[in-house]
Amino acid sequence: MKLFTGLIFCSLVLGASGLLSFLGEAARGTWDMIRAYHDMREANYIGADKYFHARGNYDAAQRGPGGAWAAKVISDGRENFQRFTDRGAEDSRADQAANEWGRSGKDPNHFRPAGLPDKY
Repeated sequence: MKLFTGLIFCSLVLGASGLLSFLGEAARGTWDMIRAYHDMREANYIGADKYFHARGNYDAAQRGPGGAWAAKVISDGRENFQRFTDRGAEDSRADQAANEWGRSGKDPNHFRPAGLPDKY
């Protein structure tokens, strides 16, 4: 419902062409988030979690307002889900800080752990 309401609001504010642009940015931003998650799982590197959170949000936000919106929705949903399933609120807050860092355009390498392969 939140997603639908957000899309309706955006369509009213942005108009039809703006909506298409927003949706394209959101789709590409979603892909950026998926790619960061996949890379995090593949790297399986201790201490790299915050880096991949920041990187996914940074890459998505660079797509434009739609990408930043998608990153926020995905990050908030994931953290809210995990907070109640397998982790505590403290770790979730730290992840959200890394998410916000990346979405704000700050360099995600701030969270990059030493020794993480250059591939990432």
